[in-house]
Amino acid sequence: MSDLEENTTDDQETTPESEAAVDQDDDLLNIGQERVLELISYLVVNLVEHPDDVTVDIVRRQDRDVYQVRVNEADLGKVIGKGGQTAQAMRVLLTAVSAHTDQRIGLEIVE
Repeated sequence: MSDLEENTTDDQETTPESEAAVDQDDDLLNIGQERVLELISYLVVNLVEHPDDVTVDIVRRQDRDVYQVRVNEADLGKVIGKGGQTAQAMRVLLTAVSAHTDQRIGLEIVE
């Protein structure tokens, strides 16, 4: 994940962290969140032509963690895919992970 900025928020503005993503209460990511972050990062960084522009933020909403993916505007179509197929495939993978880790997970691709 050296090419990736990690951020965590409580529906507020994000700030990059150097080592691990930290929320406003200074809680570190749990192991499940860290693994999901690594999975999303791996998938997206390997899809795009501008991997340095990829960021993944974690936003806690009610009972779930929503992972917000930001990419270079030129790479947006590659992450979404034809008819949203690539984005849907990533969501299916996250559904499998969430069943295994008992987490509620969402994925947003932010323009």
